[in-house]
Amino acid sequence: MVRRVITGHDATGKSVVVQDGAAPFEMTNPLRPGYVSTDIWRTAEMPVPINSNPEESTLGTRRQLPDRNGTVMRVNRVMPESDDIRKMSPEQSRQLFAALGNEEASTFGKCGRHPLMHRTETIDYVVILSGEVYCVLDDTEVLLKTGDILIQCGTNHAWSNRSNGPCDILFVLIDGAFDSQLAAPQKAN
Repeated sequence: MVRRVITGHDATGKSVVVQDGAAPFEMTNPLRPGYVSTDIWRTAEMPVPINSNPEESTLGTRRQLPDRNGTVMRVNRVMPESDDIRKMSPEQSRQLFAALGNEEASTFGKCGRHPLMHRTETIDYVVILSGEVYCVLDDTEVLLKTGDILIQCGTNHAWSNRSNGPCDILFVLIDGAFDSQLAAPQKAN
């Protein structure tokens, strides 16, 4: 459970807490036991309208990506990588991303070297809240530990937890648009 506190304004315009409790949208996936993804907040336009009492923005069908010109903030718990993940087929990988609401993001079997490889047309701010995880790229990888921050710039990547414990990661995804040189499909490895 992720506690979420939302502020707003009372009838006189003073700042107040309008909501304090568990974030209402939590997603799991049977293909990834122990994985939990909690959407914290979503925006759908820029500039973002600021209201006295913001409406809930996370409910509805699972959407991995932000809306056009929007953002999404979420916390994911990534468990240690299992043999089932390492042995996943390209079809199983696509099914996993379909459950996230973004089947076309999966690149495994096309140009991804890890079953969870994917690419989104977003800039992602990534903060490791606890634990450690590898960010796997096309030819390299980097180990990220508690407190580390990564800026993911629309690259093909996967998250691989090779430790003995969970890794909690805060993501802020910002809608983007690929430069014309990057918009073309990537070549297979």
